[in-house]
Amino acid sequence: MTQVTVTLDRAHYQTHVTSGKHVIWADEPRDNGGQDEGMEPFELLLASLGSCTAITVRMYADRKQWPLDKIRIALKLAQDKDKKLTRIHKRIELKGSLSPEQRARLMEIADRCPVHRVLLNPLEITSELLETPAGGKKE
Repeated sequence: MTQVTVTLDRAHYQTHVTSGKHVIWADEPRDNGGQDEGMEPFELLLASLGSCTAITVRMYADRKQWPLDKIRIALKLAQDKDKKLTRIHKRIELKGSLSPEQRARLMEIADRCPVHRVLLNPLEITSELLETPAGGKKE
């Protein structure tokens, strides 16, 4: 099971994100009330998808011993006006002496990364309120 802990105190909107020994910061841009000290949440979502895609492609190319030197992925997210449809576009650049067949296969593999699959499949999110004594702290 993957677990992440997110903590936000009164700092608008600097969010401390931890997973095991790893730490990152999320924030909102200044024009949205934040301090612009980290990526905003949608950027983190794109970073997750892009990282997973690159790692999946790299693993496959390494396993096949294909001459893939570098992967560069640029991602964009756009929503329609009523936010009922979200589109993510990935532009994938594969550098190396790859054949057209190898490039085509790596593009197929790119759409099979675990994060990509999670985003495309039905997803259930639940929320649970932890009871904290009045005026008390619960960690």
